[in-house]
Amino acid sequence: MFLSFRSKYVLKSCIPKRCITYSCRRGLTNRAGLLDELDSRGFVSQVTKPEQLRSFLQAQSRVVYCGIDPTADSLHVGHILPMMCLVHFQLHGHQVIPLIGGATALIGDPSGRSLERPLMEEATVENNMLRLIAVVQKFFERARDYASKRVPSLGASYAPPLVMNNTDWFKSLGVLEFMRVAGTAARVNSMIARESVQSRLNSRQGISFSEFSYQLLQAYDFLALYEKTGCTVQVGGSDQWGNIIAGLELIGRTNETLEATTEGHERAYGITTPLLTTASGAKFGKSAGNAVWLNEQLTTVYDFYQFFMKTSDEDVGRYLKLFTLLPVERIEQVLDDHSKKPGERVAQKLLADEVTELVHTAEGVKRAKSITGVLFGMDVSTVNAEEVLKALAGDRRLFTIPADEMYGTTVLKLTVNHGVTKNASAAKSLVTMRGLYLNGQTVDAHTRVQPGDLIDGRLIIVRAGKDKHAVFALEEA
Repeated sequence: MFLSFRSKYVLKSCIPKRCITYSCRRGLTNRAGLLDELDSRGFVSQVTKPEQLRSFLQAQSRVVYCGIDPTADSLHVGHILPMMCLVHFQLHGHQVIPLIGGATALIGDPSGRSLERPLMEEATVENNMLRLIAVVQKFFERARDYASKRVPSLGASYAPPLVMNNTDWFKSLGVLEFMRVAGTAARVNSMIARESVQSRLNSRQGISFSEFSYQLLQAYDFLALYEKTGCTVQVGGSDQWGNIIAGLELIGRTNETLEATTEGHERAYGITTPLLTTASGAKFGKSAGNAVWLNEQLTTVYDFYQFFMKTSDEDVGRYLKLFTLLPVERIEQVLDDHSKKPGERVAQKLLADEVTELVHTAEGVKRAKSITGVLFGMDVSTVNAEEVLKALAGDRRLFTIPADEMYGTTVLKLTVNHGVTKNASAAKSLVTMRGLYLNGQTVDAHTRVQPGDLIDGRLIIVRAGKDKHAVFALEEA
């Protein structure tokens, strides 16, 4: 009787029927060894029933999902890890579902947080959700292009992702219906025992009922995908372990009257990926305290490229395994070469090339390298002004100024006026330390740009300190 209630009410959905026909019908690449490959590359933090899951994934194509919170309108580099985990599932012939949490974002996940999240406005969540769908789709389209150059066997078995949104089932789900399904199957003692709940119960602020119930909402996501698409594996960060277990328990309890699954397999499984930090213990994905985004409008291709170029020697090997599809054997060889000549940073260059191509395509790599060559090159005689302007189009380091400002203002004043240096005092200190450069040559406090300084008669390159750059282009008459 309980199951018939769920079938009548909960399974109604706005999801297209095509969701039900996933990649089982396709020819498959080699599924063997997926879990071992993920583990060898550092993707696995925790996994339920690893031996059963290993054979479960080898038996046939499965459906795998990973949730994405629409707390922002773009992905950042921290999202690459779970997304690349899904790409590996795709390469082994499985169907992946990136699930946008349009409904659950209105509550907020307490996992990994000491304070309650401020409630987001519905309009903000809606905007983020719509933008994220496009961003996620673009990531997987480019990941396919990237993979096609590195995985010779890539073919029809590589199914495109099915990007979904949990508002598809929550928007029409009433409180009584939800409680009939999730509430009756949940056990409060298990919910209280979750690490995310315990840490908050022991804090001064405590935990609200809405955040306490979040694990049931995410558990319901897994149940809904299990019944609508046949999804049997959830991937999440290690802070999601409790929520994943809640989903497995909900699936098990709401289906306990059904016949046992065949071949001794569980009905569903969970995998968590590690929460990535740098060797120094800092949270991965921040540059000078700011998030590094996959959206070029938020983080330029050059800044994205440089973020990975600045990876420490202690981290670069780990990142090559997680963020690229290069064979582990090649990565080990590169690391060996790097250890012999660390100053050449061959491992960092490879990492920056690979991840930038994954996210921004080969053209993005070309642009990033072009800008790097211009800003860090010592010989301006080889610089082509047209190529510089094209590479820096839309970049915050490019300033177009009129002739009277170009020739009538000191280089020191130019850097202050356009924010290249914080203020006049900081700029004067740089000049005193011989740290302000015009086209690679140091300048003093009185240096002004002369017509002969312009590269191809169009621009100059200014460097303030070690790695702060600006290009000043002459405004066309």
